[in-house]
Amino acid sequence: MAATIGEQLRLAREERGIPLREVSDETRISIHYLEAIESNDYRRLPGGIFNRSFVRAYARCIGYDEKDAVEGYSRYMREKGESGDDVATTPHHSKVYTDAPATRSPVLTVVLAILILGLLTLGALAALHWYQRRSAMLVPRELPPAAAVSIRTDTWDASRPVVDLGFWKADYETVLQ
Repeated sequence: MAATIGEQLRLAREERGIPLREVSDETRISIHYLEAIESNDYRRLPGGIFNRSFVRAYARCIGYDEKDAVEGYSRYMREKGESGDDVATTPHHSKVYTDAPATRSPVLTVVLAILILGLLTLGALAALHWYQRRSAMLVPRELPPAAAVSIRTDTWDASRPVVDLGFWKADYETVLQ
């Protein structure tokens, strides 16, 4: 059995075949910090309560008992003569390793912002145009007032169009009287 908690966590992770990148993705802890835990170099971690939280999250992710991991971390820190929460850490800035450069040209940023705003404006104008055309199609044509409609009930003329009064039924009945 491994002597330190870092070694125990590393062995448990390797036994389960979990790559360090997967642990990092799931816990959102930098690989740099996970490597520091495995090598028991807790000075590279942010310090304070973060160290315990990182050890706990790492243990949970690989299926190791969280309580045992935190106790092992505390025991290791006591053996080194330091409190687990008061570890003096050296300032260290994490690096993000990507293929893209770390900064973008200010001119490119402005051009991209203008392009995005232009596309959003065009989209809004297209949506407005579509909505107006759709609304124009849904507006009913204006019907003549009921009093202007002449209805003869005594004769029926097939050449005259039939008028559907629909919702003007009350006015229709008064015209018939």
